Amino acid sequence: MTIEPASDDFSLIKRIAQQDQAAMATLYDRYAPTLYAVAFQTLGSVQESEEVVLDVFAQVWRTAIRFEAAKTQVDTWLFIITRSHTLARLRTMQQTEKTSIVVEASMSSVTSDPLQDVLISERRDQIQAALAQLSAEQRQVIELAHYQGLSHSEIATQLELPLGTVKTRIRLGLHRLRIALNTWKPS
Repeated sequence: MTIEPASDDFSLIKRIAQQDQAAMATLYDRYAPTLYAVAFQTLGSVQESEEVVLDVFAQVWRTAIRFEAAKTQVDTWLFIITRSHTLARLRTMQQTEKTSIVVEASMSSVTSDPLQDVLISERRDQIQAALAQLSAEQRQVIELAHYQGLSHSEIATQLELPLGTVKTRIRLGLHRLRIALNTWKPS
């Protein structure tokens, strides 16, 4: 008797719902290369595609208990999750690129004071370094709020996130930025 791949996948999901790490490893080995290829096709970045795959399997680990075999197959569910994470990562990448351009443009104004130019340049580097230390999720919501002027509700709608999640990410991200920037001392 051979096991159908779909029923085997479903049994893996049931075991993952019970926090079975071996089942997770099996599902990961089975689907990670394909999900990576799907993400890479859109993102064109090895690092970002790897992050998407990790995010997908982290979500599977958290939500396997809610999987309903009557509604979809496991592979379809995995591809839907991958698409969602890939698009979110793509939006983050695009926003980060836009933010870098805005920061560069806003801080590139040359003054007549060379010392002031150096301080502005150092501060710009510090801000960019502080932003780079944030998680991609925190950076994304902060950039949407501060560079695009979106409200918390608008961000939640755009990113399809609960409002509380958006507010928490902004609060934590701003706190980390404040700490990073308050420790900055001009040379």
